[in-house]
Amino acid sequence: MKNIRKQFPGVLALDEVSFQLIEGEVHALVGENGAGKSTLMKILSGIYHQDSGSISYKGKEIRNLSTRQVRDLGISTIYQELNLCPNLDVAENIFLGKERIRTAFRVLDKKHIHEEARKYLRLLDSAIDPYQFVDRLSIAEQQIVEIAKALSYESQVIVMDEPTSSLTLKETGKLFEIIRRLKEQGRSVVFISHRLEEVFLIADTATVLRDGHHIGTKNVKDLEYEEIVKMMVGREIEKKHSKTGTKVERKPGEEVLLEIRNFTVANLLNDISFKLYPGEILGFSGIVGAGRTELMETIYGLRGRDRGEIAIHGKIARIRSPKDAIDNGLAMTSEDRKHKSLFLNFNIRENMTISYLRRMTKNGYINSRKEKNFVLKFLDSLNIKPKDPEFPTFTMSGGNQQKVVIAKSLSTEPEILIMDEPTRGIDVGAKEEVYNIIRTLAGAGKSIILVSSELPEILSLCDRIIVMNKGSIVGELSNEEATEERIMALSV
Repeated sequence: MKNIRKQFPGVLALDEVSFQLIEGEVHALVGENGAGKSTLMKILSGIYHQDSGSISYKGKEIRNLSTRQVRDLGISTIYQELNLCPNLDVAENIFLGKERIRTAFRVLDKKHIHEEARKYLRLLDSAIDPYQFVDRLSIAEQQIVEIAKALSYESQVIVMDEPTSSLTLKETGKLFEIIRRLKEQGRSVVFISHRLEEVFLIADTATVLRDGHHIGTKNVKDLEYEEIVKMMVGREIEKKHSKTGTKVERKPGEEVLLEIRNFTVANLLNDISFKLYPGEILGFSGIVGAGRTELMETIYGLRGRDRGEIAIHGKIARIRSPKDAIDNGLAMTSEDRKHKSLFLNFNIRENMTISYLRRMTKNGYINSRKEKNFVLKFLDSLNIKPKDPEFPTFTMSGGNQQKVVIAKSLSTEPEILIMDEPTRGIDVGAKEEVYNIIRTLAGAGKSIILVSSELPEILSLCDRIIVMNKGSIVGELSNEEATEERIMALSV
């Protein structure tokens, strides 16, 4: 790709960017949200066409190809946003568009595609049932189906855009084994990840983009972590990770803010009980499938429970819906911001105030001035870019979308904020900003329940850490005694 330029209305997404991929290479493409990584790869995959510049594949220039033509050439992409049909089963998704038909009857040969699907799932060491409907799979399982789908095309070039964002350590390790195997076969992989540790583990070469510009391309073995971060953000991040939980000083007998008593949901949660204190950041750790998200959704009223009580300030709270939760001082940010937290067809203002409208409405009309002032306050305090309340949410970077989600939750003025994977799919600079927001909220007296699959995140932010496995609490550690090894030992 030579001197690629792409402009959208009001935004120059790529400015004379060049990128080269060698046969049998794993090439990492890194940069902050909005740097232009996904746009560059969408041009390669045929979703967008460049305004200027050229693309050559195997020595021949390719122009204005459709996504199908690009795929037929041997270039496949696993997109950051899952691209599956929820009403079809796993095998039907993997072989969508390349189904085998029984000639005599002109019907889909389901037995064949399910057998073939099982073969590709085995490559990922996955026990997912090919007959299972996709809408019943977790995000991590859906990610595995996406990878199997890309592998089924036998492509020479595979672009993986944040492929590990929802995978466990074991699943990530298996994916890396597959990437190495693809490399041995002479295939090439473009690996996009915000987890720089993964770049150093799997990539041969790294190209850094920033604000739509090509900053540099280097062999990974010649790079240091601090150097690549500085290339990405244009400044130094003080610390990669630091174990500096807020360490709230509590006096004996201090009031419990939230108490969960004996939460039980058939086949999901087993007799869960815990306490949360004012100004505390309480972490929940565990592998995918441990039940952390299900527990948070049950507390927030998104799921029913078979038994159990919620007490707030020592009084039983009746929470059967998110509205009940908000009325009792709870708010929640979902791990899946684009499907469960944001209305992507709404602008910043509409997303940010939708949970707060009844406080801005009189006689059925919204007080526009009050709404605008409210939004501007959060745009400033959370450093959301752009600072335009009318800016469409779907065009924002992942980090800024996440800050809109946080603002939306804070708009209800909660005492307790549940944050499920708040830094999923955002870059190192945006993560640091979210960490600072979390610490500031706790310092102001908010109580936070933080669910995260990233152990350094849990260790650096949380006062206490609760570890879950198969729907049960299997351990609790203070910030001082917690280590990655101890958490993992409890998790498996």
